[in-house]
Amino acid sequence: MFMGTYENSIDSKNRMIVPAKFREELGYKVVLTLGIDDCIYLYPLAEWENFAKKLQVLPATDANARQFARNCVKNAEECEMDRQGRITIPQTLREKVGIEKKLTTIGYLDKIEIWSREVYEKVEENSQMTNSEIAEKMVDYGI
Repeated sequence: MFMGTYENSIDSKNRMIVPAKFREELGYKVVLTLGIDDCIYLYPLAEWENFAKKLQVLPATDANARQFARNCVKNAEECEMDRQGRITIPQTLREKVGIEKKLTTIGYLDKIEIWSREVYEKVEENSQMTNSEIAEKMVDYGI
């Protein structure tokens, strides 16, 4: 399980250093794809395969399901972490989420979110609800 928040950056070759606490659980092969918010999701390969199986059983007759699955898969790219714990973030994904240099990396249970630090700070600043208000809404989900 991934958790915690880290600040890092990408180098001149568009690589980021994956936080050390995430590396062992991630493994050598990973999948990057566009997240639901303005971020990139980083999945361990096995976790991505589990997610892809769920996408495969979505009803092909439902336009929203088709579009969601298509968006997840069309932006996905398998990559390998090097021995220094770096991965290359594809230009297309960087451009879609506004990543230039500084990153905020967040462990989010079964995946990792990679944010442009500037975008993430704006999202946090513009959050309209307090933690207690959000927690009240989570009761419907059994939390």
